Amino acid sequence: MTEEFLSRSPEETREYARRFASGLSAGETVSLVGQLGAGKTVFMRGIAEVFNCDEQLSSPTFSLMNIYHGSLKGRDVTLHHFDLYRIRTVQELEATGFDEYLCGAYLAVVEWGDRFPEYAGRFTVTVTLEHAGGDNRRIIIRRIGR
Repeated sequence: MTEEFLSRSPEETREYARRFASGLSAGETVSLVGQLGAGKTVFMRGIAEVFNCDEQLSSPTFSLMNIYHGSLKGRDVTLHHFDLYRIRTVQELEATGFDEYLCGAYLAVVEWGDRFPEYAGRFTVTVTLEHAGGDNRRIIIRRIGR
């Protein structure tokens, strides 16, 4: 299943991300795809807001992964946020234990997930953000197996 949305501002991107995230559940793995500046982190902020952990959010570009603890509808939620931009090889990625973090009862969101096609089958949703002139972004959501 594929859906598309045209965002005209960072605020609209975050709002769309909030609507998107409200349908996510534990165990899902989301890949955020797009060029530098396409809005991946803005989208991630919207996701984090839904799980009440947006205050903790920072880009894990240098740390590879951040873990946020939040809640949704009175239930505790653990959100793993990865940024694979600085990882160069599959071997380097595997050495971090990345595979283990994709299995579990928490939600995983991976920026630059497309850099490692070997893992494409592990993502339940791919969100592609594309520049569409100015602050406009074309957001394409592909759900696997739904």
